Amino acid sequence: MSNESNIKFSDLDLNELVLKSVEEAGYEAPSAIQAETIPHLLEGKDLIGQAQTGTGKTAAFSLPLLSRLDLSSKDTQILVLAPTRELAIQVAEAMQSYARHLKGFHVMPIYGGQSIDIQLRQLRRGAHVVVGTPGRVMDHLRRKTLKLGNLKALVLDEADEMLRMGFIDDVETILKETPDTRQTVLFSATMPSVIKRITQKYLTDPVDIKVKTETSTVSTITQYYWSGKTSFKLDALTRYLEAEETGGIIIFVRTKNMTTELSEKLSARGYASVPLNGDIQQSMREKVINRLKKGNIDIIVATDVVARGLDVERITHVINYDMPADNESYVHRIGRTGRAGRKGTAILFIPPNGRRQLQGIERATGQTIEPLVLPSPQDISEARINRFKEMVNETAESQKLDFYEKIIADLEEENKLTLSQIAATLAFLVQQDRPLLVTPQSRIPDGKLGEGRDRNDRGDRNDRGDRNNNRRERGDRTRENRERSQGSKRKRGPTQAGMVTYRLDVGKSHGTEPRHIVGAIANEAGVESQYIQNIDISGDYSTVDLPEGMPKEIEKHLQGVRVMGQKLQLRQLTGKDSSETKSAKDKPKKDSKKSSK
Repeated sequence: MSNESNIKFSDLDLNELVLKSVEEAGYEAPSAIQAETIPHLLEGKDLIGQAQTGTGKTAAFSLPLLSRLDLSSKDTQILVLAPTRELAIQVAEAMQSYARHLKGFHVMPIYGGQSIDIQLRQLRRGAHVVVGTPGRVMDHLRRKTLKLGNLKALVLDEADEMLRMGFIDDVETILKETPDTRQTVLFSATMPSVIKRITQKYLTDPVDIKVKTETSTVSTITQYYWSGKTSFKLDALTRYLEAEETGGIIIFVRTKNMTTELSEKLSARGYASVPLNGDIQQSMREKVINRLKKGNIDIIVATDVVARGLDVERITHVINYDMPADNESYVHRIGRTGRAGRKGTAILFIPPNGRRQLQGIERATGQTIEPLVLPSPQDISEARINRFKEMVNETAESQKLDFYEKIIADLEEENKLTLSQIAATLAFLVQQDRPLLVTPQSRIPDGKLGEGRDRNDRGDRNDRGDRNNNRRERGDRTRENRERSQGSKRKRGPTQAGMVTYRLDVGKSHGTEPRHIVGAIANEAGVESQYIQNIDISGDYSTVDLPEGMPKEIEKHLQGVRVMGQKLQLRQLTGKDSSETKSAKDKPKKDSKKSSK
């Protein structure tokens, strides 16, 4: 089913209170994966969804499963397994948003790095939905603090990622702990043989849905991305518009509410902008498009649905202010420019933790999207000065100025002012609301992923090399990662400054590989994978270098984390708190008096 169909969320038989939340958020129509998945999940069927990150799959399983909740019971009825704590938090927040009108609803994310006591208290109170990483879910199952006896649905989100990170054994263990009557939903971008085996073993007559994404983008479109927090987006957008030569612009947002909100903010900053959404009648929509064609307005802020099929020759830029629902939507959006051989520019605004979404779009389109370099204050000043000069020249050529010339002559004679002084004064008065000389105010991030990102963004484990522009360092890191993944027997390198060495009670004899150690520590301790270094795997133990200053409670927690069924029993070998140093401290000191005799 294409997401170009006329289907609406109101056609999908969702719970009225869940539907109310969706409509209040301003979403107009389901994406392809949502339209195809929701009806089957409402019927209670098992389902396999093969879809890339960024296709809207969180809503695809959340909306129907929330619609079937029994709020009279405090039992955990839905369990979502996610490979990283970032995704677990994201899914939990989305489900809380969709369920905000469900009275008494509770959702709880559980993951490593968070206090176990907090989680224990919340689980005792009861949570209808638990979203967790496999390691922490296993921990609570062993403690018997997470009870799944009345579980109705289990979701495996990004199953191939859980396989890559070494969690698949934990996933199978958790599956065995759940009732046979549960509904099982599995989403995966790819379908390796291990994932296929799990679907055959644990899913019953599953519906198989694959979302085909359009992968052709026009070669005449130059594509950029800018990454930053929401609070910086408007300033980044207007800074770009200030210095860039543009024709017509379409800015895409996700909701109807946002079309109006952003359009008003742009108008307040001096841009001729109009919203376009599903609440606008067809006759008014046509008037807006005609105004854009004629150049009476320059910017339309629109949702996907109303902009489909829009073909205006003067559109030079498409700006994805909000991430598209899926890769196909991205292709449709940017296709509004670069038509009939004309050149166009597409810009994608992504959140700081959006690397994987960006990579999904790049894979789907077969093109690399480069970071956008925002114009500097000097660039903006030059653009304003050039526009001012053009305005003066055009006005001088097109208007009769005899009357004004007489006033200037009188000013010059009466006040002993030079023509330059008068002209400068008039320029100041004209531009005082928009000074020609721009001074830097708040610093806007450069928008390149991998620099200044949130510490919690670990979605780019395989792209550590992109963190540094130095080509040689990037190559060195790539080689180091490759050696780790192949279990190289190279000699262990020296421990770098700021790092300490730990011993782990898992090794080659347990089938341990570097990826298992990286996955466990990254998820359970919240350590970015770039800071998990010098992994050396021996027969029955391993060593690894981690940043110094790790909180004691995290160290204690990692001792009990299991890899390949073995507890890590992590303990420090180097540094001021190491076991070696402690043993030296514990030795009795010689009596100084005796030694002096």
